[in-house]
Amino acid sequence: MPHSFGLRARTRYLFSRGFKQHGLLKTTTFLRTFKLGDYVDVKATGNVHKGMPHKFYHGRTGRVWNVTPRSVGVIINKRVGPRIIAKKIHVRIEHVKPSNSMAAHLKRIEENKKVVADAKKNNTWVSTRRTPAAPKAGFFVNPRDTEVQTIAPLRYELLL
Repeated sequence: MPHSFGLRARTRYLFSRGFKQHGLLKTTTFLRTFKLGDYVDVKATGNVHKGMPHKFYHGRTGRVWNVTPRSVGVIINKRVGPRIIAKKIHVRIEHVKPSNSMAAHLKRIEENKKVVADAKKNNTWVSTRRTPAAPKAGFFVNPRDTEVQTIAPLRYELLL
């Protein structure tokens, strides 16, 4: 059991920068604009100590609820016992990046809108639900047309 229980205890490798990632941050980090309702990934950047999130929130995805000059407020769900509590935290923009978690969902919504619009034009109905992949179609193997192959493992030989 460890002897230290500080705010950043046991984060030696969690907050460390990657190979060839040390030094100044890229300018794009500071030029990004975050709007209310955006989904963001909280990823602590080790060389910026100010506004760093607690290690629990590292790698979590949340929704922006507040924007300040140098930070964003993020709502993140946290499991506490049997409950899931929406926690509000403020994190500097160096520790936040836009999330791609909703990209596939938004793409599917756009495709569904197009499909429904085409169906309305043709006066038909179409299902927008996702369906699981169907099993492969069955077929018969004709034994006269195929050759039977006997497969066996290779014999062990000592190679010295």
